[in-house]
Amino acid sequence: MEQESSSLRDRLLGRLPQPENIAAFREETASLLAKHEKALFWEKWTTLVISYCAIGLFLITFTAWGTRLPRTTIIVFDVAAGVLFFVAQLCSLEYFLNRNHRNLLKEVKQLQLQVLELQASLQKNNGR
Repeated sequence: MEQESSSLRDRLLGRLPQPENIAAFREETASLLAKHEKALFWEKWTTLVISYCAIGLFLITFTAWGTRLPRTTIIVFDVAAGVLFFVAQLCSLEYFLNRNHRNLLKEVKQLQLQVLELQASLQKNNGR
């Protein structure tokens, strides 16, 4: 068991960039997080637009204009509103999962930066 955890530790530390590349790693992390933030923004707006379309279709059937529509059209609008509402909820679920994934990624990257800074400070102290 000890050997497995040691090999896991070595693999995790091996994936970190070298301490002299801290600035590049920091820039790469910032651009990655910005890309995820932009994607989350569009996911949120997509969810809102689909939700408002579903609400709009559903409300059309209750207005004075909707009462003049044939019965089959009203049923089609209601079914389409239900399907759009279901799709909006799926998009909302995807948004919340991706937001939590981004938050976790941000925490991991912060920990990696701290480990790199500690390694760099240890190498600097050992070099004295």
